[in-house]
Parts: sequence; structure tokens; C-alpha cells
Amino acid sequence: MFAVTQATDKHLESVIQLDLEVLGSTIRREFLVASVNKGNVWVALNDYDVVGFVVVDNVFFGHPFIELLIVHPGFRRKRIGAMLVEAIELRIETEKLFTSTNQSNTPMQSLCESLGFQQSGYIENLDEGDPEIVYFKRIGVSDGV
Repeated sequence: MFAVTQATDKHLESVIQLDLEVLGSTIRREFLVASVNKGNVWVALNDYDVVGFVVVDNVFFGHPFIELLIVHPGFRRKRIGAMLVEAIELRIETEKLFTSTNQSNTPMQSLCESLGFQQSGYIENLDEGDPEIVYFKRIGVSDGV
């Protein structure tokens, strides 16, 4: 059974370690420390172990933006990513939620589409030869309304 909760100092090293395992670098360490301290990180727990996390902030033209979503490789395809995004959707106070991913990241694209996100545009030149796809979802509004 998995649970999602806001990250605290007690989760910080696990978040950093998971990011290192997936990314292969500690380049985001300061960003993750600052994000946990601001209350912008939510973790998925398997008992007491962090198996995934999401970072969200109001940095995209004043709208909530999922900046980073990481799931431990051994726990992928178990709805962890979906649970993290759904937890954010329940907590944001606006109708719009944005995220983005590289064109090469087909698993994240599939997750976004399965959760009802729509492509909203592309950003070229962030990662050479791998455009960023921006996704948008309207929260709290049912289809057809």
C-alpha cells in the first residue's frame, strides 16, 4: 500500500538519494532542499520508504507547474506517478495545472495523457534536439462544462 504526503526534513535525504539514483548526479540537490523547505515536494511512501516524489511550484506565469516527477525504477508501472499528480490536483487552488517533458520521454507523455492533460505547445532549444512538450489540465471542471 502506498501513501502520498508532503515531504519534510525527514524525507529529504531519501528524495535526494532517489534523484541521484535516477539522474546519476547530485546537480539538483540545492533545488530539492529549497523545494522541500518551501513545502513544494510531495512523496509517495511504501511503508516508510520514499518510492517517488513530485515538485510543484507556481512558477509558470503564476500557475502551478509540476517541475519534476521521479519514481523509483523498481516501482514504475504501479500508479505511483499518477498518485503523485492526483495528490497535487487535490491541493492546488487554481483551475489550471501545467507540466512539461522532453519529446523523448514517452512514459511521461503517456502518464500526462492518461491523466487528462492536453498538449499546449512546444519549447525548442532547452535540450538540443529534444523539444520540451508543455501540457495543461483544467482542474475541478468536468468535461462538457
